[in-house]
Amino acid sequence: MDLPAQFIQRMQGFLGVEYEAFAASFERERIRALRTGTLKISVPSFLSLSGARDGAEPELHLSPVPWTDNGFYYAEQDRPGKHPRHEAGLYYIQEPSAMAVAALSGTRPGERVLDLCAAPGGKTTELAAMMRGEGLLIANEIHPARARILSQNVERMGIRNAIVTNMDPDALAMHFPAFFDRIVVDAPCSGEGMFRKEEAALTGWSMDNIRLCAARQQMILEAACRMLCDGGTIVYSTCTFAPEENEGTVGAFLSKHGDFHAVPLSERLSEEPSGRYAGFAPARPDWDPSSEKHPEISGAVRLWPHRLKGEGHFLCLLKKDGQTVPKICEDRIRRADHTALKLWAAFRDENLLPGTGDRCVGPEETRDDTRVISFGDELYLLPCPVSLDGLKVLRPGLDLGTIKKDRFEPAHALALVNRPDQSIRHFDLESGFPEAEQYLNGMSLPADPGLHGWVLVTVDGYSLGWGKAAGGMLKNHYPKGLRWM
Repeated sequence: MDLPAQFIQRMQGFLGVEYEAFAASFERERIRALRTGTLKISVPSFLSLSGARDGAEPELHLSPVPWTDNGFYYAEQDRPGKHPRHEAGLYYIQEPSAMAVAALSGTRPGERVLDLCAAPGGKTTELAAMMRGEGLLIANEIHPARARILSQNVERMGIRNAIVTNMDPDALAMHFPAFFDRIVVDAPCSGEGMFRKEEAALTGWSMDNIRLCAARQQMILEAACRMLCDGGTIVYSTCTFAPEENEGTVGAFLSKHGDFHAVPLSERLSEEPSGRYAGFAPARPDWDPSSEKHPEISGAVRLWPHRLKGEGHFLCLLKKDGQTVPKICEDRIRRADHTALKLWAAFRDENLLPGTGDRCVGPEETRDDTRVISFGDELYLLPCPVSLDGLKVLRPGLDLGTIKKDRFEPAHALALVNRPDQSIRHFDLESGFPEAEQYLNGMSLPADPGLHGWVLVTVDGYSLGWGKAAGGMLKNHYPKGLRWM
């Protein structure tokens, strides 16, 4: 790989004798990994499903990503992106170093969490899994096209407690002052750590771009600061090596905000006896190009591609002083009207069984009509009573379905949070047989003549979409925009 000459000179100065190993890492094949969608399937069940059966070759050749419990490397010959289980949200394809951000964020169920620069959704979907359906997750992306991709991934992974917004960080901060317990800022950056994966990052590299990114990162952090409550945490990360965007950005923030400190993350990780975080290196405050150094930034971590199986990454936890005070969401929502609620309740009672108590999937919470809102012709279940006034919202919670004159048609998202044991009728497909691909291509399928009404279609026992059965056929309701053909 032809690296920019100025980049080489800089990295030689930073790394010294380590530079040759670092440079050699760019000549290796890029690393491929995926993360189990634990809102839909447990890790043991996923491994069993993906492994060798009846002496055949395993469908996926998996080995663990050490720093996360549900991440796995897969082999170059594997093609997990074109598989029915991918469409069912059983896994998310993600660069392994990027998995460390959510894994080390400390996110817990019941928190108010913001993923401020969220597209395409890798960190959002793992934060949601850590929250187990409890609390409020807002996933924001400033670019409209990328926000739509983010929204699709939130749907595919069966997330019920997320609101997807398309806002400038400063505008979002006006709506949510001192509101969130935890904010993830995976900041737009120069992407030096992605040279091996993204050619555009390599060809577009320049010192001017690094300085531009650093200035933008500081503005984003300022917006995040205004939205963080006392005692809250900002998780700041980039996929670049440039100190200006890492230690420099964090240092500039700490200089302005004396009520924040950097969590000594690297010290904690080095004490891990299992070698789980081998290859994670302390950040380098001495590389900060500004005159004011902050030694505490050494508590942040750098992930280097020559020290571990992953691309370059930087991660810092910034803790705000004070005690978190429980915040009551404002109950200013515009609830759905009586007719819409009646149509929804009729569908629900005819097709869905009461939930089993597992908060991350199933229709149990969909029986709380106080949080059902109209959003155009759609009905959504809000994660909590929170006002959406003034927000540009793509997905205001769980999409329940569409009101079409005097009937209710269920949303694809409602299928993906459902389970066969929570649906009155289901139609089971196996991923190794042609019917699964036919369904994903939008084709109708033969069905039992005794099967009538809305049916949850599953693949290998996991929800995939809706069908409607009548007269011995299953009419396909898989969304046209998601079909394979």
